[in-house]
Amino acid sequence: MILVKVVNKGHQPLPTYATPLSAGMDLRANIGAPVVLRPMERRLIPTGLHIALPAGYEAQVRPRSGLALKHGVSVLNTPGTIDADYRGEVSVLLVNFSSEDFVVNDGERIAQMVIARHEQGEFMVVDALDTTERGEGGYGHTGVK
Repeated sequence: MILVKVVNKGHQPLPTYATPLSAGMDLRANIGAPVVLRPMERRLIPTGLHIALPAGYEAQVRPRSGLALKHGVSVLNTPGTIDADYRGEVSVLLVNFSSEDFVVNDGERIAQMVIARHEQGEFMVVDALDTTERGEGGYGHTGVK
């Protein structure tokens, strides 16, 4: 477990894990009035949270499976990355893929946040790459089994 510093400028409780083995914490809408998401509309929904992650970590904002299944509502840039040096408000870019309006209410659980370790890479220019069995086979290359 790592320590994440947080300033809660909103009026919602801090995110918590629902169970001891949960990977993500639910993020809640921190809004003054309900927000209507029309079909195919996207909106940035504030949470009121500002966080400071340790170096080498990111926070990933992901959809909630229940909202996706029941209402067709998802996080558009999934997973959205919050970098360790970002200090602005954590907001969630929601999109309504359904054919009906969806109302986001204050305090509603709108996404989940996963804290993840990451590495930075450095590119090394070479003349050729090693060969593999797969080679350049891309999308759909392995077929349907």
